[in-house]
Amino acid sequence: MTHTSSSRMLASTLLLLAGLGFSAGAGAASLSVLVLDKEGKPAPDAVVVVLPSAKTGAPPKPLPDQVTIYQEKMRFVPAVSVVGVGAKAQFVNNDPWEHHVRASAAGAAQFNSAAGEGFELRLDGKPEGKPAKTADATFSKAGAVLLGCHIHGSMRGHVYVSDSPWAVLTNAEGVAQIEQLPEGAAQIKVWHADQLIDIAPQAHTVTASPGKLTLQLSVVPRRRRI
Repeated sequence: MTHTSSSRMLASTLLLLAGLGFSAGAGAASLSVLVLDKEGKPAPDAVVVVLPSAKTGAPPKPLPDQVTIYQEKMRFVPAVSVVGVGAKAQFVNNDPWEHHVRASAAGAAQFNSAAGEGFELRLDGKPEGKPAKTADATFSKAGAVLLGCHIHGSMRGHVYVSDSPWAVLTNAEGVAQIEQLPEGAAQIKVWHADQLIDIAPQAHTVTASPGKLTLQLSVVPRRRRI
């Protein structure tokens, strides 16, 4: 092989590697979203959903297709779960008394009996020294689902079923970190259990540089019972 041919091959290889590197990096943008309540305080347990116009780039890590939700001390734990459409849930009653799981559409849709997800389960109390009682269900439709109990009206939990893989729950500081976003135009929406009326999505342009965005609820979330 001549020196010229070797140089050309090396140049071609470098161009190919550069192209691969660009492709891997494209669509791998990130966005940090801070969600505040009506008083300007961080809002934990809000769901931030990104709806990109472009569907290119590496897909993000899929949302959970299985989730376990416990009934403990008259609460649903975790209080809010984020899953993908078709996810299966196992409900576990760790309390010594009977509970129900009543699932219905959350927010304003809960007043429309034909809207959203709906099922009812019954779980006997956990016998002392024996395994807890369980029941299974599937979340087949996108949207927010309200969990309740017929017997104990104060019990309340939520499952957000997202048809977008870019859906993240805010942490204790009210921040949701979304990774592997395609660059370009996108709609950003936020959902919170205490926000009965959905907030209009906000337009945002995702760029290669890490982005930051602040969204504000129009309510002050109620304090969660500990």
